[in-house]
Amino acid sequence: MSPPSQKSLADQLEDLLPQTQCTKCGYPACRPYAEAIADGSANYNQCPPGGIEGVARMAKLLGKPVIPINPVNGHERPRPVAVIDESLCIGCTLCIQACPVDAIVGAAKQMHTIVNDLCTGCDLCVAPCPVDCIAMVDVTAGRTGWDAWSQAQADDARARHDFRTQRLKREKEENDARLAAKAASKLQAVQAETAISEEEQAEQARKKAIIQAAIERARLKKEQAEKDAK
Repeated sequence: MSPPSQKSLADQLEDLLPQTQCTKCGYPACRPYAEAIADGSANYNQCPPGGIEGVARMAKLLGKPVIPINPVNGHERPRPVAVIDESLCIGCTLCIQACPVDAIVGAAKQMHTIVNDLCTGCDLCVAPCPVDCIAMVDVTAGRTGWDAWSQAQADDARARHDFRTQRLKREKEENDARLAAKAASKLQAVQAETAISEEEQAEQARKKAIIQAAIERARLKKEQAEKDAK
């Protein structure tokens, strides 16, 4: 039997991240950030949700010292969850589109609500809301970083983020396929119309040639008659 494959450094670093998918690290999700740390293009102190404990975990893996969280990326804080003022919600769905873990339930022009147990506190739904009906409320009573977030919650958030990513990819591929089929159908219709037009032009040309030939025969016949009359 071949030995089990070893996890890459990026894999191991990703396992140490809280999977809030908040983009505060400067990357679009936790996985790209882990890959950036692994290849040396990002530092290991750019994840405020993981807090100083998260920095310590990655520092241990990398064999480096524990350093403060980069303030450019934010500060360690109690974990919040989003709360929607349902009386103000207009059902625009922008928050649903922004949520990286599908923690918001609703439909177009209908009231939306947050599933608290699924919310990672990423803040990403706040900015897109056109009526400012979303607030972030602390729910961990002063506990911050990994003290406010369990490994089970991180694993669940990661699974939901990965599922959402695959769903969006599949929906895009299906939409692209529909658009391609529609474009192909339209092209066929245009080609058919062009073919009909060419047939009509050919028929018109044939009729014109027949008329011109008849006129020429009549002209020759007239000339012959004039010669005979002389």
